[in-house]
Amino acid sequence: MTTIEQPTGPKNSSDDTELTEFGYRPELKRTLGNFHTFAAGISYISILTGTFQLFYFGFASGGPAYWWSWPMVFVGQFMVALCFAELAARYPVAGSVYNWSKKIGNPHLGWLAGWMMLIASIVSIAAVALAYQLTLPQISDVFQIVGDGTGKYDVATNAVILAAVLILFTTVVNAFGVKLMARINTAGVFIELIATVVLIVLFAVHITRGPQVVMDTNGTGDAYGNGYLGAFLVASLASAYVMYGFDTAASLGEESLDPTRNAPRAIIRAIVASFVLGGLILLLALMSVSSLKGEQLSTDGLQYVVLNVLGPTAGKAMLWCVLIAVTVCALAVHTAAVRLAFAMARDNNLPASSKLAKCHPKFQTPVLPTVIIGILALSILVVNIRQPQIFTVVTSIGIIMIYLAYLGVTVPMLVARLRGKWQPAGDGRFSLGRWGLPVNILAVLWGGGMTLNLIWPRAAVYNAAAPFHWYLQWGAVLFVGIIAGGGFAYYWFIQRHKTGVLAEHRVVVEDGTVPPATPGPLTTSAAD
Repeated sequence: MTTIEQPTGPKNSSDDTELTEFGYRPELKRTLGNFHTFAAGISYISILTGTFQLFYFGFASGGPAYWWSWPMVFVGQFMVALCFAELAARYPVAGSVYNWSKKIGNPHLGWLAGWMMLIASIVSIAAVALAYQLTLPQISDVFQIVGDGTGKYDVATNAVILAAVLILFTTVVNAFGVKLMARINTAGVFIELIATVVLIVLFAVHITRGPQVVMDTNGTGDAYGNGYLGAFLVASLASAYVMYGFDTAASLGEESLDPTRNAPRAIIRAIVASFVLGGLILLLALMSVSSLKGEQLSTDGLQYVVLNVLGPTAGKAMLWCVLIAVTVCALAVHTAAVRLAFAMARDNNLPASSKLAKCHPKFQTPVLPTVIIGILALSILVVNIRQPQIFTVVTSIGIIMIYLAYLGVTVPMLVARLRGKWQPAGDGRFSLGRWGLPVNILAVLWGGGMTLNLIWPRAAVYNAAAPFHWYLQWGAVLFVGIIAGGGFAYYWFIQRHKTGVLAEHRVVVEDGTVPPATPGPLTTSAAD
């Protein structure tokens, strides 16, 4: 019987058993407990960031009745989360979506899912960072550094400056290791959760109308041939843009303690908590704002509601909490992107993989991808200065690619179930049991339907203001096609021939040989 040696890195433990199925040796430092993994998932979703960043869009597109998109999106994404929780119990590895797709599908599908998720994550860092502009100038005019906000490019340029400061912060924190990141993230999530509950209570004591407000469409369906359905489908994007990223809890599996049990719980708790608290914020905001006819609801969104309901002092205190939420959200997205890049590089699936997959000897975290991802996110921001409509298209396709990456997991998982090849984790770990097939079917149907809704070339979403160009309206279709097609072409003709776990990351046995990854019940050959 041979035993696994660890030439470098932390000592092997039962937590590392699943890594040997992929042919990896443990390198990342295990320090994260149950709340840390939960905090990573919920900070990526970020109740306050998402609702405060997108309420204005949902309200403007669908009126108060847009609220119904929140439970609709939750039900669909909860099906996906349940599938992910079952996978996390079986394979709690870095770069969760990439490795899951590779394991239950094939290496080619895994690469495509990872590529889409990686590009989307980099775009998401930039998009989340721009939320500073929605909040800081509301707190004080001091934060409107460029002009007074009335100039043609004042707001867009100022947004880039504020966002750049945040991205520099997330880059530095992630470069210093997961322990520092976890401390900041956990503290931020703790503050966010308390602030969310306080905000819900404060909204509740200022109610001016009943819950029937969510039946009011504000006449938004008049502009659509199919009535309010058209308006609702557009407005639902405000909720779809928020409720994702729960897989982050599993992506930190190689840095978590008892990940096969903690990661599934963290995924489910993160999405359920986000649904309950976020849904209450949206509902009570609609019930407590002084008027539903004010134009600022469709421009300033929840920031306006907070100041309107709570007054300037309490309102601005709450906006500081929103700022903290945005910060930890950007930090979580950056962290997840780094783990994904590390996971793909470890398989020699990215350019300069050996350098990207190298962990810093002191901080035990991949520093180079942390810096590169930060630089790429900063470069995307530049587009927003004079072309905010193009930036809107870019950030929208980031969300579309995440939904497509999720389908890259749920579809092969469904195929495996139908073929009778799916084997959930044993030993009392999370399993859907007989509910697995119907839940998986619903997850795939939901993912496909919402992806179609997200990518549909609507002028109201992708080219709402002049100048009007066909390529902006069709921007989502074009960009997703270029990124997916171009990326996969690069993989197929160049990177595919180099794929394989890098020697310095493989499991080594006593006799010095390097065994291949243990085939899982669902894996196919890496050959064509």
